This record gives sequence, C-alpha cells and structure tokens, in this order.
Amino acid sequence: MRFHNPEFLLLLFALIPMVWAGLRGNRGLERIFKPEILAKIRVPSQGLPAKVRNLLLAASFALAVIALARPQIDHGEIKVKSGFINLVAGFDISRSMFATDLYPNRFEFAKRKFDLFLQHLKNTKVALIGFSSRAFLIAPLTQDFHSLKFLTKNLGLEYLNLRGTSIMSALEAANNLFENKQKKVLVLFTDGGDKSDFSREIAYAKTHGITVFVYAVGTKKGGAIKTKTGVLKDAKGDIVIVKRNDAIKQLALQTGGAYMVYRLQNDDVKTLAEIIRAKFKAESEEETTIKNREELFYYPLAGATVLLFAALFSLPRRRRSLS
Repeated sequence: MRFHNPEFLLLLFALIPMVWAGLRGNRGLERIFKPEILAKIRVPSQGLPAKVRNLLLAASFALAVIALARPQIDHGEIKVKSGFINLVAGFDISRSMFATDLYPNRFEFAKRKFDLFLQHLKNTKVALIGFSSRAFLIAPLTQDFHSLKFLTKNLGLEYLNLRGTSIMSALEAANNLFENKQKKVLVLFTDGGDKSDFSREIAYAKTHGITVFVYAVGTKKGGAIKTKTGVLKDAKGDIVIVKRNDAIKQLALQTGGAYMVYRLQNDDVKTLAEIIRAKFKAESEEETTIKNREELFYYPLAGATVLLFAALFSLPRRRRSLS
C-alpha cells in the first residue's frame, strides 16, 4: 500500500479540533444558560444525537482526505514493447518559400499538408525542425500531435530573413535528434533549393542511415516572392522568379525514400504516410517500463459520501406549531 499524494494526509490534523468540538456538545451553552432556560431553547432532536452526527462528519472528512491522497496497491513494474517509427519533419523556411505559385504561398501550403499528414500517422514519434542556411529545432520527438499541430499553425516567417536552402543542415539536425536510433526517417517539405548536385547530402544520409522522403512544393513554372513592399526584385530591377527544383529527387531515391510532387487533393499525404508505414512497420521496437498500480481511492470516497449523507439527513427538524 502506498499513497500517490501523501501530502494531503497532513489535513488529517484538522480532525483534532473537529473531534474535540464535536465531543463537547452543548457544554459551551451550559456555561452561558441556566439548565431550565437551556431546556426551553434546545431543539428536540428527531435524528441522531449531535455528538454522533459530528463524529460522522469527522469520519467523512477523514475518508475524503484519504481519497485525495490516492491510496494504491503497487504490483511492481511491467515492460511493454511497442513498435513505432521515428520521423523528423523538416520545413524549408528559406525566402523562396514565400513564392506565391501555390496559394497563399508555398510555406502556408506546406503547413496545411503537414497537418493532414499527421492525421494518417500511427505508432509514430515525430520531431519538427525548420531549415534554411541553418537548421532550427521546433519540437523534439513526440507522440503529442496536438502540440505539433499547434506549433505548426503558429509557425511564421515574418521575422526571418534567411537566404539559401541547406539540405545538409536539415540532415545533420535530424541525425542529432535520432541519436542512436537504428531506423531514421526524414520527411522534407521543400521546394528543393537551388542546388543541382546532392551527392554530398546523399553520402551523409547513407553513412548515418537516414531515409529521406521529399514532399516537393512549388511549380516548374515558378512564382514571385512576395515581400512587405511588393515582390522581390534583383539588382537590375527584374522580378525574381523561383522554380521548384526536382534535382533533390535523387536524394530521396538513392537513400531508399520517395519523392512526391504536391497535389491539390488531400490524398497525396495519405499515400506518403502509407508508404512510410509499409516500409518501416515492425522494424523498430521500443521497450517501455510502466508502473502497475491499482487505484483504491474510490473506496474511501464512497465511504465519505455515505457518512456525509447519513450526518446531513439526520438533522433535527422543528415542528410547526398548530394554531
């Protein structure tokens, strides 16, 4: 037997004055009034004696305190094995993600797709990073998808002015999050940056056992980058048009992953989740130790309720005088 919240047991000391006052009964009144006057003003009791009611209330309070302390029976520890996938989602947060060839822009489009993507993940721990010229941790590996959705919804680029897309920084950040995990899945939501050769990134991913999946956002036609004052222009005054870079496809295919170009339909990220789940299910297993404890608080709580009702419903009632 143990108590989960033993600090509540200190409230039992409050019973000492309660019991003392209950056992005194009407002794305080006897010191003030004469016996013949006290007999006239005392209400005839049709229920339990006052001392008994007071003791019932004290006992009810004691049982309620014990219930708050949560008594438990400790049956030891049990080990539970569960299969899961470790997955890091990387958001490209470079300036090119402000391009408006997807509504309202590539970045907001990718955020909505990631929200849908989470709905189709099962038995998966997901971490979230942002990357441009360097990578930023947004959330570590977790199964709390509600928090991930909240963080993604409130993730903005308004205060960032980062140029360039370093896929290597995303790979390095993901590898640090995976630590010693055997199976590592990295899903990149990106327009591909501006590199044409990803051989260095491919070598790093293979060396560290990272399987890369790319969800490509942006069009081959490209789009202008919206700024606070209009659109981004180059030194000659021409509007800068950024296009989707499909060269990153080799990074996905050569590391054993998959390359998916955006679609307006919502089933594309469902397909991506199914591909990941089919490839990695039952290949990774975690052993978790949990405490096997039986809760007993409802027994004293039930007793406290019964004693409280017994005390309250035994209160005396005044008789109505007949005129």
